[in-house]
Amino acid sequence: MDPSDPSQTCDLDIARIAALVGDPARAAMLRALGDGRALPCGELAACAGIGAASASEHLRQLREAGLLAVSRSGRHRYHRIASPEVAALLEALALVAAQGAGRPVSRVDPALRAGRTCYDHLAGRLGVAILDALAERAALWVAEDIAHLTPSGLSLLADFGLDTRALERHPVSRTCTDWSERRYHLSGPLGAAICRRCFELDWVQRHLDSRAVSVTPEGARGLRAALGLRLP
Repeated sequence: MDPSDPSQTCDLDIARIAALVGDPARAAMLRALGDGRALPCGELAACAGIGAASASEHLRQLREAGLLAVSRSGRHRYHRIASPEVAALLEALALVAAQGAGRPVSRVDPALRAGRTCYDHLAGRLGVAILDALAERAALWVAEDIAHLTPSGLSLLADFGLDTRALERHPVSRTCTDWSERRYHLSGPLGAAICRRCFELDWVQRHLDSRAVSVTPEGARGLRAALGLRLP
């Protein structure tokens, strides 16, 4: 093998990342961080069912591979997903795993299927319904997995309370294929902004120790009025 050959170097990098993500303990820690939170080593060790020393070594390997970033607060170190690209990789793997296992959607955790965070945006039926509601109101249209905002969509989102100045300059946002619904939900800057706004208004609340979220009664009324969203 010639280390100077770019194609072989790329193969090595892919193999390394695949091996890191494929380890059960590391996969469990990455899933725990999939909602965009930053967590300490002890909590991640508990999520993976391993000791603190083993968790520390796993986290070091994930940091060195660029999959995790770390921040300090006093004496504590908190780990988080390093980038939206890493989050998208994990979501894509979840989609492939669900399809490869042939697992029926009915066996997915009902709370996660109803609504969850996917890094910094909303997913599950809630995330898909938000995209559908915006499309039905001609606020956006999707082509080749990119959401394109319309002028009326920018006005609607401004009324919703979003700072649309950046979106006015670049009125596009990415989408993800939702692993439980097998349809698109919004990601990118727009998905993140809508998610933040829903939490600010207390229209959506997190479940403890889970990526699952629930729409509050006030949130159901507010999302219906603001975005035309109707949930079951």
